[in-house]
Amino acid sequence: MSRFRTIDRQTPYLLPPSIDDWLPEDHLARFIVEVVDSLDLQAIQGAYRGRGSAAYHPSLLLSLLIYAYATGVFSSRRIEQ
Repeated sequence: MSRFRTIDRQTPYLLPPSIDDWLPEDHLARFIVEVVDSLDLQAIQGAYRGRGSAAYHPSLLLSLLIYAYATGVFSSRRIEQ
């Protein structure tokens, strides 16, 4: 059993009530998530040793990194913001 944090992109928020309200259907982030979700990341998941607290899932982190690079954000500090 993996110790990754679960990804729930359907979680409702206070304002707006859903992430679907924030992004239009043709937004770059939606495209990136769809592409990354179709990739086989078993090699990355298999390398995770499961120590410490639960980690973020590799598909979430990869999606974030690709989106940041695609929008011209290369600094890890800027990505964190």
